[in-house]
Amino acid sequence: MLLIYRNSWHENEAECAYTLFVVAIFWLTEALPLAVSALLPAFMFPLFGIMGSKQVASAYFKDFHLLLIGVICLATSIEKWNLHKRVALKMVMLVGVNPAWLMLGFMVSCAFLSMWLSNTSAAAMVMPIVEAVAQQIIRAEAEADELEMSCSNGSINPALELDGRHTLLLCLCTLTRKSRKDKYSGIFKVMCLCVAYSATIGGLTTITGTSTNLIFAEHFNSRYPGCQCINFGSWFILSIPIAVIILLLSWLWLQWLFLGFDLKNMFKCGKKKTAREEASSQVIQEEYKKLGPISYPETVTLVLFILMTLLWFTRDPGFIPGWSSLFPKYKSYVTDSTAALVIGLLFFIIPAKTLLRTSNGENTVFGYIPLITWKEFQSCMPWEIAILVGGGFALADGCEVSKLSEWVASKLTPLGSLPLWLIILISCLIVTSVTEVASNPATITIFLPILSPLAEAIHVNPLFILIPATLCTSFAFLLPVANPANAIVFSYGHLTVMDMVKAGLGINIIGVAVVMLGIMTWIVPIFDLYTYPSWALNIPSTNGTGL
Repeated sequence: MLLIYRNSWHENEAECAYTLFVVAIFWLTEALPLAVSALLPAFMFPLFGIMGSKQVASAYFKDFHLLLIGVICLATSIEKWNLHKRVALKMVMLVGVNPAWLMLGFMVSCAFLSMWLSNTSAAAMVMPIVEAVAQQIIRAEAEADELEMSCSNGSINPALELDGRHTLLLCLCTLTRKSRKDKYSGIFKVMCLCVAYSATIGGLTTITGTSTNLIFAEHFNSRYPGCQCINFGSWFILSIPIAVIILLLSWLWLQWLFLGFDLKNMFKCGKKKTAREEASSQVIQEEYKKLGPISYPETVTLVLFILMTLLWFTRDPGFIPGWSSLFPKYKSYVTDSTAALVIGLLFFIIPAKTLLRTSNGENTVFGYIPLITWKEFQSCMPWEIAILVGGGFALADGCEVSKLSEWVASKLTPLGSLPLWLIILISCLIVTSVTEVASNPATITIFLPILSPLAEAIHVNPLFILIPATLCTSFAFLLPVANPANAIVFSYGHLTVMDMVKAGLGINIIGVAVVMLGIMTWIVPIFDLYTYPSWALNIPSTNGTGL
């Protein structure tokens, strides 16, 4: 029988720290599924007397989950009707089939899809197209090699001995084919890596683009209810320059690493396409033709997608009154999840086809199928992420109730003597390192309750530390197991672990450098970061009675 005695509030701190430690170990090692480990606070907090069971349970379903439901409704319809494939292929067709531009086309299309779908879905959708293009290139180059070999053999008289000139010719042909094989092997590697990395980079740009952004937004808005400055529009404004710069620099880095710079070939105009470029173009054209003309469900999905995006951007843009100002009495009641749910529910109502009327003489039957069904929604809904985020919220509430966050803040106060940029850099490097061996959601969930009191203790705007740490949590580029997008790309067999480590290390450095540049420049005026805000002075405590 477990007996717990709480003689002082210091015991609550220790008990909460123990719970946090146990959950963090399970998350980092993944000894249990992440969602199962996230349920540990649901029974440990009541047993330790930190929070009541009802209070803990309420942390597992919040505004974030409603936003997630609305977004998954959209993502389900996009994937069901192949709108994502049409968008990706169209973007690749626009940039052309030169290796450098083809690579950029895949990166832009995958990053754009990742803004609205999960990183995993974006990579899983684009990779088959990349694989088809790669296989077509192999066939085209094999035919070119056979033709070259036949020409070489035809120029040699088989009845005569090979003289020095013929031997040199064969050696040159062999070396040329070997160098060509190495070059095209590099093309396949770089095309695969660009999909994995752009899927992650694209997710940085929107609140809904990746689970780490969603976790941060819900944590911040719950901890600092007086701010409400983190929404879809404000996050997009601060993150889109970061994502664009990282994407372009990553494109240049991967090209230099695997292909080398060939500016003359990149910007050639009016020259005839090579066999490889013709093969790539043929595959992409054929894939696009298979989709046929845009269908009615695709059109409706596209319209709803645009409408949801507009509602997010115009709810409270900041520089002008948004549509939420139409409800002055309930200004704080409407959030991004409200718009997402309204549009999300329409996917269950709007028919996927125009109504067909059939009559057998007496009865008239209307065939009705919605854009998505509940089973299709369930198959796409990431319940593991939903429970994982709920466990993070429960841990955050427990840290507040037990005063553990205040204790951590008091211990971190000496860090205030360091320059602000160094504190931010240290936090970015730590989360970037941890996220390579732990899942991104688990990493951000562990560090948010630590970094928030750190900012308050050193009297710095919490956004100054939380924004860069959140962005850097997504920088899991080094290993195939670092995130699902990397694993999907690695499974195709074109890459080695060292290929990914070499490329990922450079992109990690690029990512941290660009985030540091952004947080010290254009993000500062967006949130007035050099001013300590009034909403961060008084952090509301939570009632731990469970009543």
